[in-house]
Amino acid sequence: MSTSQDPIRKVELFTVFVPFKEYIRDMLQGGSGKVAMGLKVDDHWLGGDFLVCRMTTENGVVGIGDSYSWLVESAASPAMMAEVIRDHLARFVLGRSAFDMELINDKMDNNVARNEMAKGVLDLALYDVAARTINRPVHDLCGGKQIDRIPMSMVLPLTNVDTIRHLVGLGLEAGIKSFRCKLGDGAHKDVEIIKAVRELIGPEAGLRVDYNQAYNANEALAAIEAIAPYGIDYAEQPVKGDDFVGMAWVQSRTNVPLMAHESGFGLRDIVTLAEMGAVRTFGINPERPGGMTGALKAIDYAAAKGLDVVLHNQPSGIGSAVILHMHAARARNICHATELQGHIMMEDDLIKDEIVYEDGFAHLPEGPGWGVELDEDAIDKYQIQDTIVIEA
Repeated sequence: MSTSQDPIRKVELFTVFVPFKEYIRDMLQGGSGKVAMGLKVDDHWLGGDFLVCRMTTENGVVGIGDSYSWLVESAASPAMMAEVIRDHLARFVLGRSAFDMELINDKMDNNVARNEMAKGVLDLALYDVAARTINRPVHDLCGGKQIDRIPMSMVLPLTNVDTIRHLVGLGLEAGIKSFRCKLGDGAHKDVEIIKAVRELIGPEAGLRVDYNQAYNANEALAAIEAIAPYGIDYAEQPVKGDDFVGMAWVQSRTNVPLMAHESGFGLRDIVTLAEMGAVRTFGINPERPGGMTGALKAIDYAAAKGLDVVLHNQPSGIGSAVILHMHAARARNICHATELQGHIMMEDDLIKDEIVYEDGFAHLPEGPGWGVELDEDAIDKYQIQDTIVIEA
């Protein structure tokens, strides 16, 4: 029988690459630049890179967590995160109870600067272990669920308007009532896209935009003001992620809320952006602020400041389950639909049973922990480096 004092004895790390489905690759490569978004990169985007963590306790309780990584945004690859965990972070987990989350996070922060995503992978697995130890879902460790059906949004690539119209039609047929448009090819093209999308979805549907750091501050302000008449929920990351001053300058001059995503990798980033008046919306990925522990603090901080929060990513099935638990536990503080694209974009979601998506909603997985089980066959198929095993 497992107890709350059941210590972690083993940490396993799997570095995984899951290719995009062929039609997704074709769509991305046929869009703007190499990746159908405003980024100025030299390589095509071919799939998802993940670091998957599996923890096992002395009494055999197993928990999982993972992190989606893209070097263009994250500054850390799965292999880099795995090295930091193996050489520096795992020692603060091994031999301790999964319920010692705050102590473990404190140890990691005191001994290793930044590296929020590596810390986040461990934190997410700790939550799964802790919840499975008491045979409860993770959201019960976070105050319980407020909803069990989470509204979904849909991302639209930066490509030709006819393709975008087609994708919007598919989204509307699936019950989607919120759309995120990739922009960044200049204000004229931005307006053309937004006008077409708004005409299709009507005045009541949610419409958000994502510039993927495409502009400098002056360009960003002009581009945002050009589309403002079409009713924009928020404008995501119009300038470089590290340009906090530029974000603050733009936000001070527009009524459209700015959303920080590439800017917000740690709690300090989020606090700094808020205190500078640089944003009115935060994009939270669970692993970025340091796992569930940091993400919940970020959401609660934003709520206390009167700022909005949105959850979106291209996660595996593990990461999707994490985000759904997070949204369910903090639904009153999250006013925007969540966006999960991994199951649409990638060949495999790395879990045994699929998460249910229907009528524009995702169903909260049931069962202990995250409510999903790691598909070991999929890990074997898509793993690109040898498993790292760290034991007490």
